[in-house]
Amino acid sequence: MKNKRNALSGSDLSGDRSMLPKPTKHMKKIIYALILPLVVVSGLVFANREIKNEPSQKSAPKPLSAERKAELRKQWEASPDGIKFKKWEASPAGKKVLAGAAKIRSQVSASTNMEAVVTSLSLPPGSRLGFGVMARINGEDYILSFGPEESNEFQQLRSLKVNDKIIIRSHFVSYAPKYSYPIVAGDYIERDGKMIYKRAPRTGGC
Repeated sequence: MKNKRNALSGSDLSGDRSMLPKPTKHMKKIIYALILPLVVVSGLVFANREIKNEPSQKSAPKPLSAERKAELRKQWEASPDGIKFKKWEASPAGKKVLAGAAKIRSQVSASTNMEAVVTSLSLPPGSRLGFGVMARINGEDYILSFGPEESNEFQQLRSLKVNDKIIIRSHFVSYAPKYSYPIVAGDYIERDGKMIYKRAPRTGGC
């Protein structure tokens, strides 16, 4: 009886396999249509993870070494702009501007008060430095630049008059062959003991 049952089971199984419906082209299309969205979604999830992890995997840019800086400077000095700048530095006009910048460099580095007198309410013709005035500090003339105007932030500065005595604080002094005076970035201006301008701190970047 047991052998008969086993025989029947074996025959039934073989018969069941033969009776299973063979996948038709229509069924294959249905299966493919069901599987494809899962594959696509999985791919998108994986890609999204890669994108999210990418910023953390990227290391912060390394600061340039002193050797690399020197190399880049030599390359620039050999360029047409560099050659032109070096010639300007060696000229009487360039030496005068550089001497004026050096005269206030320590005060600028420490951002300490500098007494000044307004000498002109307009910058030299052709200047592209935004809003600014001319000022005399310790007997030297400077361009006092505040940059592009935004939201009337220079409204009180526009009340300045020639010969007004002011207090200046700055963190940066620069120069360029185009300008006959050192360029002082105005961060803080005081007149008659009252602050009339203070540069807003930068936000959203370095």
